[in-house]
Parts: sequence; structure tokens; C-alpha cells
Amino acid sequence: MSTKPFLMPFCAIVLSGLALQTAQATVDFSQLVEQVSPSVVRVNVAKKMTQEEILQQQLPEILKRFFGNQVQIPQQRRAPVEQSAYGTAFFVSKDGYLLTNYHVIDGARKITITLNDRRELDAELVGSDERTDVAVLRVKGTNFPPLKFGDSDRVKVGEPVLAIGSPFGFDYSASAGIVSATSRTMSRENAVPFIQSDVALNPGNSGGPLFNQRGEVIGINSRIFSGTGGYMGLSFSIPVDVAMDVFDQVKQSGKVTRSYLGVIPQDIDRNLAEVYKLERPEGALITQVMADTPASKAGLKEGDIVLSYAGQRITRSTDLINLINRTRPNTAVMLTVQRAQQQLQLQATLQVAPDDTPAATDGASANTGTPSLGMQVRELTAAEKAQLLLSGVVIETLQPTGLAARSRLEAGDVITRLNDQPTPNLNAFIQVLKTLPKDRVVGVSLLRGGLPLILGLRIE
Repeated sequence: MSTKPFLMPFCAIVLSGLALQTAQATVDFSQLVEQVSPSVVRVNVAKKMTQEEILQQQLPEILKRFFGNQVQIPQQRRAPVEQSAYGTAFFVSKDGYLLTNYHVIDGARKITITLNDRRELDAELVGSDERTDVAVLRVKGTNFPPLKFGDSDRVKVGEPVLAIGSPFGFDYSASAGIVSATSRTMSRENAVPFIQSDVALNPGNSGGPLFNQRGEVIGINSRIFSGTGGYMGLSFSIPVDVAMDVFDQVKQSGKVTRSYLGVIPQDIDRNLAEVYKLERPEGALITQVMADTPASKAGLKEGDIVLSYAGQRITRSTDLINLINRTRPNTAVMLTVQRAQQQLQLQATLQVAPDDTPAATDGASANTGTPSLGMQVRELTAAEKAQLLLSGVVIETLQPTGLAARSRLEAGDVITRLNDQPTPNLNAFIQVLKTLPKDRVVGVSLLRGGLPLILGLRIE
């Protein structure tokens, strides 16, 4: 049998691979690194951590992704110890504002930054947003070198990118690669459309900038996907458009406000595309419409398929969530919806999301004196109150190493009383939170799976 039919495709594959390597090798980022390095800083964080928290942080990302809070760490009885952590940040304005990751500064007792000329400055936490993993810092001074920003919506798969940061504490390390995918969402995330790349990122790179060839920031390096805790070719960055939206809101009001439509969407697969007579699997299938919400008032119904939002095509359910999150409350948007094989135009006016909380609600601000419980809560909707026949706040997300998670609270728990005081709404919960005694255990009355439960919450 002749080998020629097999040799030619193999040679083509080898040659194309060599061409790709050659193309990557010709990208010279040396001048760009020299130009932008003064705008990138190392973030030094001092925080108190228990042995349990230290062990939890060392869990590989792959275990956290698939098991979350179910991974049990043996309880450690030692007192919290002072730990040093590090990350990266970069200047976004001449008057000292910087962007970094929320998880870099979470629980920080003190934050300092180190400039490339070795100066060290105290940094103030202006505000943060756990959902997008973005934090805003500020240092005193003027004439700092801000970076230029690109358009993350124009990022293309295959284009060269550069990251600068402090992996494992090695300052001003540069690594290059290509964009592997855009609008990548991950399990347990709030639909942040990550930019995926094969740039080598490791602990310490978090919060650093991701550049395109023009020296424009297109993302904030946020995390890696790894079975070992080290680089494995899957790195994820927060699009700069998302980060700057958080920055603008935090700078103006100290908190992040999101919009709310009031639906639960899901993706369309091949089978559902056939059921709904779609040419291809696309759109966001509405599985639930909340009562007394912008969606219900606009006439959306269960079984509707949202095909476009404000003129932008919807391919997946996360596309719809991303667009809602990037729209200001009280904005009227036009939706193209398929219902019973007919296309309809519905207009919905978004409202402020019921889980919109002040920046200090999670206790991240050291100036408020509010303990950090490591959780995000929201008020119950009117429909949920009617169904449960009670008022309270529901836990949206939990940090695996936070006080709430360590006290066996879970996402979905509805807190009705805290420290023997009622928490019928978000404001009441915040006020009780501010008065909690330190270094004590307080009672938490909650509803879990329809059954009442009381837990002890240890405040440290």
C-alpha cells in the first residue's frame, strides 16, 4: 500500500505547526515591556489567616471547580497567624488609582504597592466587587503613569498577547502567548466573559494587565485552571471593559449596581433546537420568569427564546446575562423573542438588581469595623417572600475559607435572624452585622430546604 496519501497530510500538519511557532517567535515585545513596566506594580498584602484558610488556598483549582465547599479541610485549632501575600496591579489614572483582583486584597489588614523604581507606597482600598473579581486601590501622589485601554470586544482568537506581573514574587516578569478563546465562562461564576489565553500565569500574576500588540490593556489576569496549582496552558483574564465599568461605579459611588430582568435562562442544545424549530442551537431559553419583575411586565413567558438583546445577537444564555450586567438600571431595551415559532419584539425596562449591595456589605472594608463573613447576600424577591411566607436575606455566594462557610452556612440559606435580631431586609441585615461582637459565637436562624435551622456563627 502506498504511503503518499498519509505523508502529505502529516507534512502539512508539521509545516503548519512550524509556521505557527515561527509567527509567534517573530513577535518582539521587548519595547512594549520597557514602555509599560513603570505602570505595573507589585501588591503586597498583610492578612491574618488560619491554618485551614492556608490549606484551602493551596487546593488546586480543579478540585475547587468540581467540589467547591465540599472539600473538607481538617479543623485547625491554632490562632490565626500573620501572612504575607502578593499580587499585581496597574495604574489607570495619573492621580493614583489602580486596578487589581478582589481575591488579591480580600481580608487584607494592610496593602502596600512596590513601584518599578523600588519605592513602596501605602494603598487604600477604594472598593471591590467579588462577582467580577475586581478591586480598586489608590495611593497618594500625582503624575503616575496610566496605561492605555483597548476594546475587549474586538479581541480575536489567535492574536498575540503579553502579561506582566510578579509570579511567585518575581517582580516584572513578562510572558507572552496567544488568545485561545473569548467569552469563556466557568462553573460557579457569575457569567464573567473571560478571555482565555495560553500566557503563562502563576500565583502572583493575579491583578496584572494583559496587553495586545499595541500596548493596550485588554484584560486583568485573574486565574489559572490547573490540577497542580501551576501553569498548564489555561489562563483567564477579566475583559477590561468589565473591569472599567466596575472602576467607574466604585469611584463614583463606592459600590457596584447591576441591572435585573427577572428571568432564569438556559442554553439551547441540538435537541431543543429541533423541538423549537430553530435552524441552529442559539438563543437563551427562558425557564422561569419571576413575578413583578421587568420581564413579567414586558410580557416574557416561560418557554420564550431570547434571540437578540438591544440589537445584539444571543448565542448562549451567558450572552444574555453579560449584556444585562453591562446595562445600567432603568434602561429600556428591546428583546427579539421567539414564541410558538413566531418572532416578537418586547421592550423591558431594567431595574436595580435585588442583590445589589453596598461595597461594605461583605465586610471587606477595614474602616467600617464590620466583620468579614465571606459571603454575598440579597433580599428575597416579592415572589419568594410569598412562597416562603417569611422575610429575610438569602446567601448568594460563599468564600470557601470565609467565616460563614466555616460555620456550615450554605449558598441558598435564607437568614431570618442574626444574633437574635430579625433581618427582614438587606438594610436590617447590614445594621445587625455592624453590631456583632468580636471573638464570640452568635446564633443564626435560617431556612434551608424548607426546614428551619439554627447555627452558631463564630466571629473572628
